[in-house]
Amino acid sequence: MREWIERARADVVFEASSLNAATGEPATDHIKAALELGAHAITANKGPVVHAFHELTALAGEKDRRFLYEATVMDGVPIFSLFPLGLPATDLRGFSGVLNSTTNVVLTEIEKGRSFDDAVRRAQQMGIAETDPSADLDGWDAAVKVAALAIVLLGVPLKLDQVRRTGIRDLSEEKIRSVRNSGMRYKLVCRAERRGPGVDCSVQPELLLASDPLANLEGSSSAVRFDLDVFGLSLVEHNPGIEATGYGLLADFIRAVRE
Repeated sequence: MREWIERARADVVFEASSLNAATGEPATDHIKAALELGAHAITANKGPVVHAFHELTALAGEKDRRFLYEATVMDGVPIFSLFPLGLPATDLRGFSGVLNSTTNVVLTEIEKGRSFDDAVRRAQQMGIAETDPSADLDGWDAAVKVAALAIVLLGVPLKLDQVRRTGIRDLSEEKIRSVRNSGMRYKLVCRAERRGPGVDCSVQPELLLASDPLANLEGSSSAVRFDLDVFGLSLVEHNPGIEATGYGLLADFIRAVRE
């Protein structure tokens, strides 16, 4: 990758390799090479944000380049770019949300009567779930997103293993459908809350009342609520496609070259 960037004399490098939740590689090395060679680095990969955010941010500053990552959580929704310019003089105390599309689709399809395996296949047919959906079903994808948001927005040097994580595999199909008939729904909910100098983070299935905005998310939709000292703010992404991730990369490109 380094040789290719050097030969291409790239001004901007888009990094979109598959997530390695455990190490953030090789994406982190790709981004480091881009910055060291004088290119802006834009990624849709959460791994480098979780495993090397401060190192890459410092390197970008040293090289007078930008390291941007808006597409890593909720595609093109302006989450990272919202802070701090869009919300100056506020204190972010925590957040909650449904941030994994695959589990949302699977739970929705089970509610409609499909088996767990059929629901997963349906998510794969929709192009939402990977061929191996384990990272989604076991909560790893959501945990990495929680860690990324906590590291960047809450300013806490969080490690991935500090996020308590439970996936949806142990939920019975009968229970998912029975609570739905009672006016409640299961969702894989992400939470983070400041605790002194640290942060308490979790990903786990939660039983929500139908009146909860998170309970009303259908299909591949996702949402996050930010708890600020002055108000709460919610952002909802309705059934995004691959173009939403593309927009997140494009938006970061525009931010990088305008400045």
